[in-house]
Amino acid sequence: MAAVSRPVSPRPPRLPPVQTTPRLIPFRGFLLFLGGPLLSLAIACGGTPDRSGFPPGPTQGAETPEPDPRTPSPTPEAGARALAPEAGVWTPAPGLKTRWASELDPSNPLPEYPRPQLVREDWVNLNGLWDIAVLPESSAGPSSYSEQILVPFPVESALSGLARTVGPQERVWYRRTFALPSQDQEGPRWVLHFGAVDWEAEVFLNGASIGTHRGGYDPFSFDITDELRAGGEQELVVSVWDPTDQGNQPRGKQVLDPRGIWYTAVSGIWQTVWLEPVPAIHVENLEITPRLDFGTVEIEVSVTGSPYLVPIEISVLADDAVIAAKSGLSGKTLSIPIPEPRAWSPTDPFLYGVRVEVPGNDAVNSYFGMRSVTLELAHDGHQRLFLNGEPLFQYGTLDQGWWPDGLYTAPTDEALRFDVEKTKDLGFNLIRKHVRV
Repeated sequence: MAAVSRPVSPRPPRLPPVQTTPRLIPFRGFLLFLGGPLLSLAIACGGTPDRSGFPPGPTQGAETPEPDPRTPSPTPEAGARALAPEAGVWTPAPGLKTRWASELDPSNPLPEYPRPQLVREDWVNLNGLWDIAVLPESSAGPSSYSEQILVPFPVESALSGLARTVGPQERVWYRRTFALPSQDQEGPRWVLHFGAVDWEAEVFLNGASIGTHRGGYDPFSFDITDELRAGGEQELVVSVWDPTDQGNQPRGKQVLDPRGIWYTAVSGIWQTVWLEPVPAIHVENLEITPRLDFGTVEIEVSVTGSPYLVPIEISVLADDAVIAAKSGLSGKTLSIPIPEPRAWSPTDPFLYGVRVEVPGNDAVNSYFGMRSVTLELAHDGHQRLFLNGEPLFQYGTLDQGWWPDGLYTAPTDEALRFDVEKTKDLGFNLIRKHVRV
């Protein structure tokens, strides 16, 4: 789980540039290079990734697909649910639409589990129609709401239903209510997650401010348990301010006056909003490092809610069968031998499943690919990127990453998948996501 955010001090006029640490992870049959101003996907030529490249999670409001044999997924009876939005009528705003816009279900948009690298069985999707008001930036808040927006599409997008510009002198207010089942009111802690909100978001629950987050591209969370009412409806309000190109925060190629190589701004909620019940002692983070050269995987489990190190149990699965297991303590790196390791590659995107348990408290699922990525001298004497000990020549496209109807937010996950697979079908082995993340 992402670290729980805390309330912060009033907004400073300027912020220093954000520095990122480069990372490389396997994803959907590709390599993702995360770092600096670009994101690259090293993909293979020809063929189509099988489901092993698409780690599953519980999907809300949809038929359950066949289980992935390589990555354990929660059972469909696990209690995942989407809360019905408040009454309202949604239609996309005028503008160019992709073919997936017609497949969008406004009562349950983007129902897929939002955090496949740390999956729990129970979660609640808060996507859907929310009330919205756009007021002067200094406003204390709306007395009433006259419009609705389809979350998680940004205010400027056609799929939000509004497609309106938000200036730095304005503040966007979101509101919705939800009710937790009575049996869920006692016992677990409830964590409210935001996939991404651009740029500054203050979150209120039942009239109380529970925290502020700044940053348009990273997920954040709040433990809202202590602010929940004993029963009935809970009121959730999110206040967002986004200066776009009038501030110095990271914003990619967003501008208020789109032209040339500069694109439409993205303001407000643009990734899934969801609730998650967790036990008092629970897994907070997994650090998984494959060591292909040694035939092992290193896993460190961070657990919160206890002042002491707690016992953990880790199982590694392949083809739905446990092939390795190890017990230990949280906060310690455990090295687990993988018998006859099957290397991950773009042409064979095989993923091992991981099951982590805190006995008597928590259990989560994850995945990893056994691969090595290094910079080495090739036979021609030049330094090259090596994948699994072999040089990998990368060639591909520059993808700006804006959807005509959803801007930063793809209308459906199938649209995202099509984008990547079509690039692969055209013979490229790289997608460079330009100045966005």
